[in-house]
Order: sequence, then C-alpha cells, then structure tokens
Amino acid sequence: QVQLVESGGGSVQAGGSLGLSCAASIFSDTIYYMAWFRQAPGKQREGVALIAIFTASRRTYYADSVTGRFTIAQNSAKNTVFLEMNNLTSEDSGMYYCAAATGLIYGHWYEPQKYNYWGQGTQVTVSS
Repeated sequence: QVQLVESGGGSVQAGGSLGLSCAASIFSDTIYYMAWFRQAPGKQREGVALIAIFTASRRTYYADSVTGRFTIAQNSAKNTVFLEMNNLTSEDSGMYYCAAATGLIYGHWYEPQKYNYWGQGTQVTVSS
C-alpha cells in the first residue's frame, strides 16, 4: 500500500516559478515510478513528468509542453519527488496530481491508467 501527499501549490504571476513536492508513504510495495499529472477544467488528465525510482539512472521524461521549463527530481528524503516549474504561463494552470506505479510500465508513460496510486491533488493557478 502507498499513500501520496502533494504540497506546494498556489497562485503565481505568469513568468514566475513554483515548486511542488510529493511525499510517499510506503507500507508494503516498492515504487518503480513517480510522476506528475495535471488536469484543467474541461480537459483530460495529462502527464507532465516522470522519474524512474527503481533504477540508479533515475531516468526522467517530460511532456513536450514543459520540456526545458520543468524539472522532476528525487529529493534527499527517500520516496519524495520534487517538481520545479519555471516560466509559468496560464496554460500551466490546473490541478496537479502525484502518481506512483508499483510495477514496470510498458509503452507510453503518460497514460493515467498505468499508475495504481494517486494523491489528492494540489491546485496551481497562473494569472496572466
């Protein structure tokens, strides 16, 4: 069993930055991947970034829309990931969710159904 708790959301002006954190409490499983998704009103949930936890390489993947602006990394604390968001625009607004997968992911990483644990979400609002 895994529990995920996000923090760090808030309101920011366009061009500003925010940092989000996701803390995982693990009771029995091993986390292979942790990822960030976001969902704006009227839109489907989309993958933002992923980091592989189970391998020492800590390989990362990003959506094209955030590449170069967002960075996902594992914090010094075990099973905690951080999402640094820079040069934000109004299109980055939405509810951001932390997700975890306790098995290998085959194919696309950005499909929500491949993750079996989710946090409650944290709101990010970027004003233009």
